Amino acid sequence: MLGPALTGFLTGFSLILAIGAQNAFVLRQGLLRTHVFELCLLCALSDALLITAGVAGFGAITAALPMLPTIMTLGGAAFLLVYGALRLKAAWDGDYHMTLTGGSAPLAATLATGAAFTWLNPHVYLDTLGLVGAVSTQYEALGPKTAFGIGAVTASFVFFFSLGYGARLLAPVMTSARAWRWLDIGIGIVMWALAAKLLLS
Repeated sequence: MLGPALTGFLTGFSLILAIGAQNAFVLRQGLLRTHVFELCLLCALSDALLITAGVAGFGAITAALPMLPTIMTLGGAAFLLVYGALRLKAAWDGDYHMTLTGGSAPLAATLATGAAFTWLNPHVYLDTLGLVGAVSTQYEALGPKTAFGIGAVTASFVFFFSLGYGARLLAPVMTSARAWRWLDIGIGIVMWALAAKLLLS
């Protein structure tokens, strides 16, 4: 079972490794050191649910609902554009007093934003229901298929908690409003670039 589990882990890890909208948000929250555990758990559990559905063979949902990818693309792009604009506005305003003193949005708002980054991202369905599900089809027996799924789910937990808690290693650099301004500019640009990629693909 070790082989399928390792394949699942590497497959899952490689798909979420690239810095995307969700990862950028987790990184920023990790730098703030607030609601990190809850956010990482939300992201990992969401991935686990989607990966389980993909391995179980529910990737056919997108085939049964041909309009779903378009709806998710438009919704995801709109959310990314708005959040990117908010980060760029924050950089323009330059008021980082609350940020520098460890302030953050309330837990409910943080989790709602994290959920939006996860569930409004059409690529997450392609990665989990589509790609992970497709790779899992090489295992026909229940045991190896389950091991593959567990490996992929484990990769999500390892990645998100490493990103969230590893972000504090950058804390010594993020001690000035200028550093946070550049971070927000970078995140805003990433969000808009991802939105453009969604709309143009």
